[in-house]
Amino acid sequence: MSREPITVVGLDGRPLDDEVRRLLRDAVLVVGGERHLDMPGVERERTEVLKGDLSGTLERIESTEGSVVVLASGDPGFFGIVRLLGARFGRKKLRVLPGLSSVALAFARVGISWDDAVTVSAHGRDPRRAINVCRAHPKVAVLTSPDFGPADLARELDELGRSFVVAEDLGEPGERVFSGDANAIAGVDWEGPNVVLVLDEERMVGERGWISSGQQSQGRWALPEGEFEHRSGMITKSATRAFVLSRLGPGPGDLTWDVGAGSGSVAIECARLGAAAIAVERDPEGCARISRNTERHGVSVQLVSGEAPEALRDLPEPDAVFVGGTGGSFEETVKLCAVSARRSVVLALVGLERVVPAARILEGCGLEVETTFLQTSRMKGVGDLHRLAAESNAFVVSGSRS
Repeated sequence: MSREPITVVGLDGRPLDDEVRRLLRDAVLVVGGERHLDMPGVERERTEVLKGDLSGTLERIESTEGSVVVLASGDPGFFGIVRLLGARFGRKKLRVLPGLSSVALAFARVGISWDDAVTVSAHGRDPRRAINVCRAHPKVAVLTSPDFGPADLARELDELGRSFVVAEDLGEPGERVFSGDANAIAGVDWEGPNVVLVLDEERMVGERGWISSGQQSQGRWALPEGEFEHRSGMITKSATRAFVLSRLGPGPGDLTWDVGAGSGSVAIECARLGAAAIAVERDPEGCARISRNTERHGVSVQLVSGEAPEALRDLPEPDAVFVGGTGGSFEETVKLCAVSARRSVVLALVGLERVVPAARILEGCGLEVETTFLQTSRMKGVGDLHRLAAESNAFVVSGSRS
């Protein structure tokens, strides 16, 4: 293997400086994409194209005696090849000369700050986690791929009213920056490479933050019932909700269904913890309450007005499902949730008659089941004495996949 450092150069469309030109002229091997290698002074016989399985490329770099230059787009340390090269050759073997990242350029082109944006990659990865982050957060940059481009992303988010910016070939002569809604983006054939900004215009303008990506602590969770508008105590109580959330495990990249959402308290708590959330509620007054509660807590929860199980059939695949109410279709709804969830299903039940059937349905769908009876009381003063006043009783049936 060459004793010289492997120089990684980030290209962002700006002219090459003298140092980079010298490095390319003297390199024994120049590695990069087809468009990167198509430049004067880089003879094809000393190049290696980065494409598909990179094991052969890495072996050639390792066996090269002399200087190696790797060309990459933008900042190669940001979702780029620096991670792969560092893992193979060691970070001390690398010399990185970064360019401007495509994300920074995209936000700059439209004059939007991006310290509070979340960046996700759908390149070479299952795009569903990137999609879920776009559902949950008001300002997201998505690094797309040939298999999942801007049009695919727009179709997945069509019902959420997001605006989109597609930045294509940034820094190149054919650069194009296009803004539009989901329908406009879905109707265009896009060329790579590109980055897509997904924006919730109403929510993305906030106070100046102190941490990048906007991932600030939400403070308390399992909020008191008084933090939500609800009807006649029809809300998952705080202590029960804390236990339910521990079994759902919501986080960034996840999607949670809240079925029979009532006040929407569980969906809102999941959204506050960074997950995307869909609240399903059949009662129009309940839907109005969920909307008001969502606005109060400043989170994004997609509201579906309808009755389970029919209302669930066309929803995107969830990671976790909370079932707070099922109406008259208990068994069918629980089964549909169980076969849909990638990770967990949690039910909060008051009636004993449904506990065993719920557990059996979850087990029959291949989930590992745990049933817990929760009884909470609060201390209250009676003169000089104190007593425990019963607050709530609930059976929590949870199923999880290994």
